[in-house]
Amino acid sequence: MPLTVLIVDDEPGIRLAVTDYLEAAGYAVISAATGKQAWQLVQHYRPHLMVTDIRMPEMDGYELVKQVRQQPTFRLLPVIFLTECQQTQERIRAYQSGCDAYLAKPFNLDELGAVIRNLLDRAQIVQSELQTLSRSFSRQEGADVALISALDLTHREQEVLILLTDGLSNAQIGEHLHLSPRTVEKHVSKLLQKTETHNRADIVRFAIENHLVGSTHLER
Repeated sequence: MPLTVLIVDDEPGIRLAVTDYLEAAGYAVISAATGKQAWQLVQHYRPHLMVTDIRMPEMDGYELVKQVRQQPTFRLLPVIFLTECQQTQERIRAYQSGCDAYLAKPFNLDELGAVIRNLLDRAQIVQSELQTLSRSFSRQEGADVALISALDLTHREQEVLILLTDGLSNAQIGEHLHLSPRTVEKHVSKLLQKTETHNRADIVRFAIENHLVGSTHLER
């Protein structure tokens, strides 16, 4: 099955040119003229990547990406802004809103294709590693699922907890999960709060004593 790319732009010429280029490269392409229409397509088709303009009627690119990032299912969806907005503040706002890449118009189709390929390759690696970690966690013998639920540990916090018990540093955990050390630190802080512990060693001890990490994992 080909990977699906969503193109969002109110200029028909842009949509047509990018669609023709990507279809020739082997992608399945869907397109939208407005942010509102794009959001509906995201939910229906669940594309692997989205390329969107910023200035559009009904819903602009910033609001579209905001909507996408608010849904857990699409938080890792790669997003490229393809726009005539070239001011530094626009770029900063774009990255703050959650985009992965920013290309200014006029643009080169080959460059866009390279960015798309890079982001899709990276997304597939991340997805594969997340699935491996998820299977590792779900197969742990003796893990106290009820306590995990009671502590309200998110999926990401569970992944960080597993790697903490392996003795990995924040930087190493970030490499495994493709997160910044600062983001990892935030997850560790949440684990400290939820387990009512005071440091990393206490978290690990709490996890072992309360069977948050099962025997299968500890014996690895």
